[in-house]
Amino acid sequence: MLSRFGIRAASVALPLFLLAACGKDGQEAKANGNAAERPIPVTTRVVQPSAWNDTLQALGTAKARESVVLTAKVSEIVQDVHFESGQQVAAGQTLITLKGDAAQAALVQAEATFAEADRLYRRQKELADQQLIARSGLDTQLALRNVAAARVRQAKADIGDRSIRAPFAGVLGIRQVSPGSLITANSAIATLDDISRMYVDFQVPEAALATVDEGNAVTVTAAAYPGESFEGRVETIDARIDESTRAVTVRAVFANDQRKLRPGMLLDVRLFRPERQALVIPEIAVVQVGRDSFVYRVKPDGSVEQAPVSAGVRRDGEVEILKGIAAGDRIVVDGTGKLRPGVKVADAAPPAPVKQDAPAVDGKG
Repeated sequence: MLSRFGIRAASVALPLFLLAACGKDGQEAKANGNAAERPIPVTTRVVQPSAWNDTLQALGTAKARESVVLTAKVSEIVQDVHFESGQQVAAGQTLITLKGDAAQAALVQAEATFAEADRLYRRQKELADQQLIARSGLDTQLALRNVAAARVRQAKADIGDRSIRAPFAGVLGIRQVSPGSLITANSAIATLDDISRMYVDFQVPEAALATVDEGNAVTVTAAAYPGESFEGRVETIDARIDESTRAVTVRAVFANDQRKLRPGMLLDVRLFRPERQALVIPEIAVVQVGRDSFVYRVKPDGSVEQAPVSAGVRRDGEVEILKGIAAGDRIVVDGTGKLRPGVKVADAAPPAPVKQDAPAVDGKG
């Protein structure tokens, strides 16, 4: 059993212990409250309109400025081939010569017939001038002379058809014929493409037609050249809209001095629409929760609120905001992950520059 002195000591110590404990808890609560009220450091930005031009993306096909499959007009044996596969040729350069013995013989015969008809016409004209023959006989001979002249021209054209020439300057494809082979009017000799400039055809939705105009900038990329892009401009917009796709075909033209673009290439096309003023913010400022997008907007008292936004085109780490915020609003750009509505924020101080140590000096000089 406790003595009377022990009970008295315990009754005095217990209030002192409770008072100390209450004081400690109060200090901790006060410290926690101060920490909760301390502004969270973030990076903010005032939204202002800036120049912006969004893009339309599409898949396009490269086409040569001029392109043709070379064929012959007649069926004949190949006599000589004057080109090699992949050769650059000039306009009018002879590529294939066909055998033309029969055509040459026909020309000689036609020229002889014309010479005889011309001689008779001249003779009868002298007689008609002397009124020794009727003018009707002279007219008949003139018609025969003209027919003979036409046959001479036809024979020369037949000989010309046996010499196949390049219709324009360009690069030849793989040769499909050899000397001694028989070709017909449908036989392919080679392809010829002018690739000094290239066309790229792509589809644009009907709804975006009003924002596309001749001269708009276009860039394309090809799988064959990773990390490289080619710049061109819109040259033509088709006069008709495809009824099945509700899209219009747009043709862009590209310089191709290095011959990297080839006909038939599949290209990723980006069409830059005219520049305009828009509200553009860093893409990291937009918080995505399910299908909802919002930004943290800073109120005048320093606290933040969630502002639902509608985002437009994204490009190069930036995004256009169509609605939800206005020019002059201050939004949080970096540090959104630790925010909730109602908390106060403050702009984080920029990092202090790293101080480099001075080089050591050797005192032994």
